[in-house]
Amino acid sequence: IAKPQAVIGTNTVACMQSGVFWGYVGLIKEICARIRAEHGKEMKVISTGGLAPLFQGAEKLFDSFEDDLTMHGLRLIHDHNQE
Repeated sequence: IAKPQAVIGTNTVACMQSGVFWGYVGLIKEICARIRAEHGKEMKVISTGGLAPLFQGAEKLFDSFEDDLTMHGLRLIHDHNQE
């Protein structure tokens, strides 16, 4: 997956990349909207994981980016268990 230069591609590969990328942007927006509606309040949305940087700047999807959120969580669990 790569962020396309334009929404409308000029060849098959560019069109497919655009469809996948912008399709995921729409998926993320819709899932976040439904979760907010279900909980009835605003929530912070944190982007994490290997592809997180790919979606930086793709509209205002996330409140923050944390590449290593899982690792931070595991460290907290480890630290807690050492006490």
